[in-house]
Amino acid sequence: MVTTWFLIVGLLLILIGLTDTWRREMPVCAAALYLVAGHLIGPEVFGFLDLDLRRDAALLERLTEAAVLVSVFAVGLRLRPPLRDKLWRVPLVMATLTMAVTIALICGAGLVMGLALAPALLLAAALAPTDPVLASDVQVDHEHDRDRLRFSLTAEAGLNDGTAAPFVMLALGLMGLHTLGPWGAQWWRQDLLWPTLGGLALGWGLGFAFSRLVVWLRREREQALGMESFLTLGLIALTYGLALLLQVYGFLAVFAAGLAMRQVERQDTPNGMPVVDDAARLGPDAAAHPQRATAYMAKTVLDFTLDLEKLAEMIVMIVVGTLIRGDAFTPLSIGIALAVCFVARPLAVFATTPRMGLTPGQRRLAAWFGIRGVGSMYYLAFAVAHGASGPQMGVVADAVLVTVVLSVLLHGSSATPVMRLYRRARRHGRSAEG
Repeated sequence: MVTTWFLIVGLLLILIGLTDTWRREMPVCAAALYLVAGHLIGPEVFGFLDLDLRRDAALLERLTEAAVLVSVFAVGLRLRPPLRDKLWRVPLVMATLTMAVTIALICGAGLVMGLALAPALLLAAALAPTDPVLASDVQVDHEHDRDRLRFSLTAEAGLNDGTAAPFVMLALGLMGLHTLGPWGAQWWRQDLLWPTLGGLALGWGLGFAFSRLVVWLRREREQALGMESFLTLGLIALTYGLALLLQVYGFLAVFAAGLAMRQVERQDTPNGMPVVDDAARLGPDAAAHPQRATAYMAKTVLDFTLDLEKLAEMIVMIVVGTLIRGDAFTPLSIGIALAVCFVARPLAVFATTPRMGLTPGQRRLAAWFGIRGVGSMYYLAFAVAHGASGPQMGVVADAVLVTVVLSVLLHGSSATPVMRLYRRARRHGRSAEG
């Protein structure tokens, strides 16, 4: 299997690299192509790679875990507005209240379709978070992008991969695989409040201290120059390791670490300085520049993380493609997938975002672009690896896989043309106002 894996990944990397410009003009996103490639090499077609969710749950958990870590860190680095900025209102609501309503709706759909409460809740918790990796066209274009829709979708995806975790633990508790305590007291304390708040605080503190230390070393000592890749991986690993040690949510901690790094850069950059362009123009000399060291560090770390993110996206989507079986597309799994994309997400967004500053068109797009992907696969693999089993877990697994496939095809394929029209409409609107 190892030899086959290296050959497949190597060929795909070269193929994608050589055809990147041509591929960008296609209405199909890269993730959809990876899914197709994974299915072709999977057991139902050529049989070059055979993965099974139950047999390989631990491996799948680790692969998807690494992909989510890289992606949430990259999302944090993309978000430059200060935390007191009103732009943060919408994504905070969408990552908490909207997600909770989404979970309730999906869980209700599962119950109606014959699932027991625990499997239905696990299904809902796995499918609730949107994906920070896929459909990059709906994310912020750059660090200074203040478009309310793109900012909201980007920040929501970075946050809700962590905020979905308490509901996964609640579902496992209902299955008897996790202790909830009397009346759920232990769940509130040890699965909701402390892991969430502790994860955010830990990540923020580490990201802030790390950024200040590296910038001080570069400005005062001219040390740690040109080591952005090592520093990035080190910060992600250290933050996640401490989060596991302290039993707080690592995805939230890593997201907060990336966010803190970007906030340090914003505080250190003089008003009006074109951060990205200047850092790129000055090149490596900016690494120790008194006014540009943080900007250069943030830019180079983000560039490296985005490359890692693309690699992680490819690997995970190939894996998902190999897991897809024809018999997974049952009326039940297709019905759940359609309910998630066309009912639960739109209803949750429209119910929780009135008077939030979004235009009617932006609310419609926010309701549509709730792409599911790597995060959903992580929570599914996590649950299976931690003992979730039973006849209805097959239904849950099929529904998650089918929903991811449908979401990648629908949302990923529509992202480029729809967002192109959206940008054009926004430019025309600003021109008319001017």
